[in-house]
Amino acid sequence: MRITITARHCDVSDHLRERARDLVARLEKVAPRLDVARVTFSEDHGAAEVELQMRGVRGQAHVARGSGADHRSALDRAVERMRRQVRRAPARRRALQRQAR
Repeated sequence: MRITITARHCDVSDHLRERARDLVARLEKVAPRLDVARVTFSEDHGAAEVELQMRGVRGQAHVARGSGADHRSALDRAVERMRRQVRRAPARRRALQRQAR
């Protein structure tokens, strides 16, 4: 999986970048067909925000945002939201397929 990490209007330490890579790699175990991941760190009026975008091989897109007092807590919130989305995705697809029949 390709992982891109971007910082907008803030500085992100190398340690936090490594943590982001590790957490995204763990998400790959939950959903093995993910192809691209983008992690964007930003800061707006003193509030730290993280946006996590993941795209699957078949084009499924997942987006999760997290905010907090610092970038580490915002990253943890975004990853947890992404984990919930990725786990629910197969059940949603099956339900939509049943409705279409």
